[in-house]
Amino acid sequence: MDKPRIILGIDPGTQLLGFGVVRAVGKKAEYVDMGILDLREEKDAYTKLQAIFDCISQVCKSYHPDELAIESPFYGKNAQVVLKLGRAQGAAIIAALEAGVASVTEYAPRKAKEAIVGNGAASKEQVQLMLEKTLGVRLAAEHLDATDALAIALCHHYETSNPISSVKGKGGWEQFLKDHPDRIK
Repeated sequence: MDKPRIILGIDPGTQLLGFGVVRAVGKKAEYVDMGILDLREEKDAYTKLQAIFDCISQVCKSYHPDELAIESPFYGKNAQVVLKLGRAQGAAIIAALEAGVASVTEYAPRKAKEAIVGNGAASKEQVQLMLEKTLGVRLAAEHLDATDALAIALCHHYETSNPISSVKGKGGWEQFLKDHPDRIK
């Protein structure tokens, strides 16, 4: 029998941070909770990082997650945005590790959208709709950062519960021919 796992998903941000929690047993996952930390009123960057740390510490205290899945910063034109997202991500990761979370995995935003919707370019609304159908719950439309975090958690569940998800190709035909020179005529 598979041991239940609690997976915490985080969509880091310095304006809005979303979190989502799922309980996974075997191949099944169920909704536990989700929420946002609204930091738009706070102007001090370091106070924001403390608030992120405190929020994720409290979420971990409430749900005792076994694993953390967090969205990796996307690479845009503005290096300052990537730096700020990286700091937010770091504060959340340290909070989870301090709370005893056993593993941390990063996922690109497109990877999570692809896992949930089947399209890496899906809109936040499409992700929310598919999460509602998959998890059988109604999700608040104003919490799109939280549904993104829930998608990250569910993506992690899919990745870790699928026995072939870690099987990767070994370089295609060129590598095959190098590995099997006897097949060349």
